[in-house]
Amino acid sequence: MHNQLNQRQQQILDRMAIDGEVKIIELKELFEVTEMTLRRDMEKLEQWGHIKRTFGGAILVGADIALHERNGVLIEEKMKIGKLAAQLIQPGESIFLDGGSTTLQVAKYIQPGHTITVVTNALNIATELQGKQIPTIVIGGMLMGQTSTMVGPVAAETIAKMAFNRVFLGTTGVTIKYGFSNSNMHEAEIKRLAIQQGAEINIVMDATKGGKQDLFSFASLDAVNRIITDQLPDQLLKEACREASVEVLASF
Repeated sequence: MHNQLNQRQQQILDRMAIDGEVKIIELKELFEVTEMTLRRDMEKLEQWGHIKRTFGGAILVGADIALHERNGVLIEEKMKIGKLAAQLIQPGESIFLDGGSTTLQVAKYIQPGHTITVVTNALNIATELQGKQIPTIVIGGMLMGQTSTMVGPVAAETIAKMAFNRVFLGTTGVTIKYGFSNSNMHEAEIKRLAIQQGAEINIVMDATKGGKQDLFSFASLDAVNRIITDQLPDQLLKEACREASVEVLASF
């Protein structure tokens, strides 16, 4: 179990979410603390898998800045969502996890040795599951460097031949009118296909996604079974979910 990030560690992560990297020398000026204190912070953040230390500083793991909120990585919220989502998984199930910083947290909280099969199109999720004694199938395809995901015709063809008991997908926004959306059309296509092939569809998202809409809509509200979030959505969205028979699970 991760410990709570202290305020300074959270600020270091927030800064990295914008720039992708930090230098110890800049942080020393910013926080007015010793180099030793900062190195200890960096050590903790590296242990917890958020960053990779470099000579004189650190970079975000995989430098997947596209996966992170520009106004902060919201890591605590995403960890809570991941933990709650992972608890839904039952023995013997086939699970699909798509790429994203919140679905990565779902993978982190899947218990080692769980008798399930995980299918993913995300390399960082496959790496997370490595060594957990969980059968994992990685979808092939065209690699999107920014998000560590496989997309395109090869990925789509593979998913179309599978059937999932539960699907967990990230989203960059949700509105009543347009449902769930994503900024990348290739990833939106993978999400649409996974929904078609899944018996139960779960969207994992932090509360900041409510009311946001991106270019590519991949599902209407009523196309999913459950939203797993860190806070209940606003009243209008909550009503719309109820009407669409979408369960809202909040980790607060």
